[in-house]
Amino acid sequence: MSAQRFDYLLQRIKPFITHKRTHLNPVSLQERLAVTLRVLASGTSQNAVAISYKLGTTTVSRIVSEVCAAIWLGLRDDYVPFPKGSDWKDISRDFWRMWNFPNCLGCIDGKHVTIKAPVDAGSDYFNYKGAHSIVLMAVEFGTALLQNTLQLPQPAHLSGTNTNLPHVFLGDAAFSLNVNLMRPYPGVNLDDGRKIYNYRHSRARRVIENSFGILAARWRIFQKPIEFTPNKVVDVVKAYTTSPSGEVQPGEWRRVVADDTNMRAVARMSTARASRAASAVRDDLKTFFQTQQGLVPWQETVIHRGCLN
Repeated sequence: MSAQRFDYLLQRIKPFITHKRTHLNPVSLQERLAVTLRVLASGTSQNAVAISYKLGTTTVSRIVSEVCAAIWLGLRDDYVPFPKGSDWKDISRDFWRMWNFPNCLGCIDGKHVTIKAPVDAGSDYFNYKGAHSIVLMAVEFGTALLQNTLQLPQPAHLSGTNTNLPHVFLGDAAFSLNVNLMRPYPGVNLDDGRKIYNYRHSRARRVIENSFGILAARWRIFQKPIEFTPNKVVDVVKAYTTSPSGEVQPGEWRRVVADDTNMRAVARMSTARASRAASAVRDDLKTFFQTQQGLVPWQETVIHRGCLN
């Protein structure tokens, strides 16, 4: 991180980590931020960082938790503002322009972040992969989606057609099909129309997969079991979503994630049967992707070579 970025971040979080002096030689604000960024960006153990900075391990743990919480409080309004009104329409327009997916407001995904087994955790945080983890996902967003409180735009016509469809988010097979949440068609021996839909769905969802990959490449703490308590891991994740720290070489995250990542896809979270209305939305999108207004020239080539990426 450049000195300019460091100073900017320090100024934004300073009000949240400034305390009344209670020690003869307190850890400075600059050092607290440096310690935190060292742990997060390098993935170095808290014990090793404590030795390097001549601090106690407990002190380092407390500093990281406090600074991560401060990063979230200091930057969330600027870096992760919740969309509203015209923001949704701008997002939909960008998804169509960049990814050729209409009426799309974003993608949703979940990942298991492996953590060291908490003391006396028992089966808590124990996942189907045989390890302890927390699920990295925007729970508040998911709840708002299911409860229909996101204030989404009204249904809109697909480009060049009279087909009026609701706006949707794109999930993977772990999510249940919903009027506002699409998932791929299940199965292997699909007809061309369904294969084309699945390809277009998968292509648009690259943005969320890229985001998780960049997360692991930028903050290497996510590349091995995290030694924080579950609550502190949540602070780390929230800090990542807002922090402007670190750079990633273009494409570098792909190698990092392929070689070593601490994040695994979540299992299917519901077995509820999709409603007819939700299935109809997906079917209408499938049909649209086969029209002159909705197709992309290469989609037939992609599905017939057996690769949907």
